[in-house]
Amino acid sequence: MALSYKTRRRLSLLVLLVGLPAYIAMAWFIVSLFERPSVLVELMVYVVLGILWALPLKAVFLGVGQADPDAPKREDGPSGPQ
Repeated sequence: MALSYKTRRRLSLLVLLVGLPAYIAMAWFIVSLFERPSVLVELMVYVVLGILWALPLKAVFLGVGQADPDAPKREDGPSGPQ
């Protein structure tokens, strides 16, 4: 099932505003449960967790920054003073 452009845009906004802060808080909490490792190990854990959250959501973010492909094309030229 393919998501429409508007649905992907809204879902990506929801993920970034709600899901990402929740994921950061969860990762921070889980890492704090263990004895604090060295700075490099802790950095690597955060880098890996920072990449892992985006992998399943790649399809949602794909093309969201582009113009709406379903929008009707404008026939007139560029606006502005002639």
